[in-house]
Amino acid sequence: MVWALEAESVYRLEHSIEKESLLSVIEAIESCSKNNNKVLTTGSGTSGVAAKKIAHTFSCVEVPAFFMSPTDAVHGGLGVLQKGDILIAISKGGETDEILNLIPYVKAKGGKIVGVTENKTSKLAQDCDIRLIIKTEKEADSFNMLATVSTIAVIAVFDAITVVLMNRANYTKEQFAIIHPAGAVGKKLTCVE
Repeated sequence: MVWALEAESVYRLEHSIEKESLLSVIEAIESCSKNNNKVLTTGSGTSGVAAKKIAHTFSCVEVPAFFMSPTDAVHGGLGVLQKGDILIAISKGGETDEILNLIPYVKAKGGKIVGVTENKTSKLAQDCDIRLIIKTEKEADSFNMLATVSTIAVIAVFDAITVVLMNRANYTKEQFAIIHPAGAVGKKLTCVE
């Protein structure tokens, strides 16, 4: 049942996601990278875990990105964010205090905020620069609370964004081999060379 719910959720993304918003996110990240700016990701709890994965995936295709803890950010960590950088803020309900606390300071520093939530009326959705609504029907647990299906959907959307960015940049295996020389992937790429 869990896998079926997750698979169905990913399958529905093609029809449920706002294409204009998705394109805006892709273009913003592409522009950010071309202008030698950074992409920061943030989230609390399971959204934070998804944010870490997204930042790593971007870095794998040479989009400079990393995760920023929302609690550390307001204790000096925001110094890493500079004008022109993008903050991808992930909050399922869009009302996470740790995320909302960042918004005025990111804007004051000239950063752009991509708000990722399923709640289009939330404070995050209203106060961000680009709103990306990723809504799922139901979580996999019997309480409909544990971030399972929704987390897979968010990661799937950003996996798709990454592949689009790779294709637009004509990203090559040779480039990938330079930044990923270790592990099974590195060995496979080295054999190709």
